[in-house]
Formats: sequence, structure tokens, C-alpha cells
Amino acid sequence: MSGKPVLHYANIRGRMEPIRWLLAAAGVEFEERILKTKDDLQKLRTDGCLLFQQVPMVEIDGMKMVQTRAILNYIAGKYNLYGKDLKERALIDMYVEGLADLFELIMYHEFKPANEKEKDLANIMDKATNRYLPVFEKVLKDHGHDFLVGNKLSKADVSLLENILGLEELKPDALAKFPLLQSFKARMSNIPSIKKFLQPGSAKKPLIQEKDIPSVIAIFH
Repeated sequence: MSGKPVLHYANIRGRMEPIRWLLAAAGVEFEERILKTKDDLQKLRTDGCLLFQQVPMVEIDGMKMVQTRAILNYIAGKYNLYGKDLKERALIDMYVEGLADLFELIMYHEFKPANEKEKDLANIMDKATNRYLPVFEKVLKDHGHDFLVGNKLSKADVSLLENILGLEELKPDALAKFPLLQSFKARMSNIPSIKKFLQPGSAKKPLIQEKDIPSVIAIFH
């Protein structure tokens, strides 16, 4: 073993993408074991690798970790992206949990039937611009620092940037009414480890193509 974390998932963003983002932001190289068929997933189950029979699964520090939020919390704690004390951690968790709700909306959008996509996009943008983005615009204004919590990069910043870029893929002017979030995006995107992750050829996954959706669904169902 190289000592690098090993990520087990299909070759899509899905629930593994926030994990890829956080490892990349921490400057941690990782390997991927891509699930290509339902048999690949079943083998992990049969081998006893999946505590709840589900991926994402990450091999790290001798553990086979499952459950996305548990994995993210471990990575954040290990690489000092989780605040300096319990109060900062609580803020980070609140922000990340809120963003997780937005992430779910964005993640499932590409899997919606074509005749539902327009309505679904309108719902996503309504919630983003009226519920989620105003929260973080205000946090940045009130906090007065470059980062959401303390004055240091945390998993909350990484999650916010990931979601912002996901929204902009769906609607390029998503941040039009949020100048502080525009500045935040520019700052975070220029952090060297994140900038590297945003370059072509990195481990960052592209949006799923419609032609690939049936094969991905076949793995998980």
C-alpha cells in the first residue's frame, strides 16, 4: 500500500465528490478504485468492506470508512480543517449540514427526467437564492474575514465553494446578487491546492453525461 487514501465509488461525482474536494484542498493525494459494474459493488459487500452495504467507502489509516459525513469529519480533523475548538466546530458543522441539503438538490438534478429538469432547476435556484446563499453572504459580511469560521480554511469553506461552482454550472449568473460570495469564490479558487484540483486532468469529476446515467444506475440498483 502506498499509504494514500483509497476511494471506492463509481466514476461520477455523487457522494464521493465532497470527499475528493476535501482531500484535494488538504493537499492529500489519493487513489481511486472505480466501480464499473454491480458485481464490483457486490464484491465489496461480500468481502465485508461495507458496514452498511453502501459506498462511498474510503480506506484510510487502516480503516474502511463509510458514511460520507463521518469520512468528511475524519479528514477535516486529521488535516486541521475543522476549527480550533468546539464552538468553531459547531459553526462549521452547521454550515456544512445546511450546504449538504443544497448539495443533494444539485446532485440529483442531472438524474431527473428531461421533462422535469426545468421545474427542478427553478426549485434549486429558488432555494439557493432565497435560503442558502443569503446565509453565507451575511456570514461573510458579519464575520469580516476571508473564511467562514475563524480566519483559516475549513471544510465549510471547501463545501461552500463546491456548491457555488455546482450552482454556476446550472446557472452561470447564480451569484449575481451576492458580491461577497463572488469575492469568496475568487479567493478560494486561488488557494494553490484547490486551484490545482480545478485544473483539467485533476481527480475532479465532470458532470455526468446523459448517456452514462443508465450504467451508473445499474451499479447502485
